[in-house]
Amino acid sequence: MTDFRARSGSPESSRKAPPGLRGPIENRHGNTMIEFALIAPTLVVLLTNAVNFTALTWDQMEVDYSAQMGARAAYTTCSTGPLPASSNCAGLNNAVTAAVQSTALGTAITLATGSPAETYYCISGTTLASVGDYSSPPNPFDCSAAGNAGVTPGDYVEVDVTYSYAPTLAGLSFLSARTLTAKAMQRLQ
Repeated sequence: MTDFRARSGSPESSRKAPPGLRGPIENRHGNTMIEFALIAPTLVVLLTNAVNFTALTWDQMEVDYSAQMGARAAYTTCSTGPLPASSNCAGLNNAVTAAVQSTALGTAITLATGSPAETYYCISGTTLASVGDYSSPPNPFDCSAAGNAGVTPGDYVEVDVTYSYAPTLAGLSFLSARTLTAKAMQRLQ
């Protein structure tokens, strides 16, 4: 008679070794936890930086938009009255401030010092060339300094805004706190 217990398919050969004597292949649950513990910090840092970069991009777009809204409010409020708007339009600063702070960032956006400001500009090719401000207007009052003497300078209002950005979980972020700025210009007349 043949002894079947010695064969590899016998019930005795398929028994598992005691927990302390198992090989690395049989103990896979512990390996998964160790691998996750090694990878998790890297994933947290990557996800935190992805969120911070997205927030920075969004905030910069909102800052740009708020400057544009402020310049548009200056035009809407003061373009029909006498110029310069900075001294003849009583509601200029309130209208610009309200428009700038109407975006998603709210009152965290502030007008830069000296904003809104008015300046005379002339078109020079594809750019605007400053030819004077209200304290010293162009003399003669034309665009000869920009190479187009037959044109009257335009009255432009400039709105400059600032916003303080701070990353979420700054200790894990590759980004640092910074001040975001934007500028928008609108021709009043």
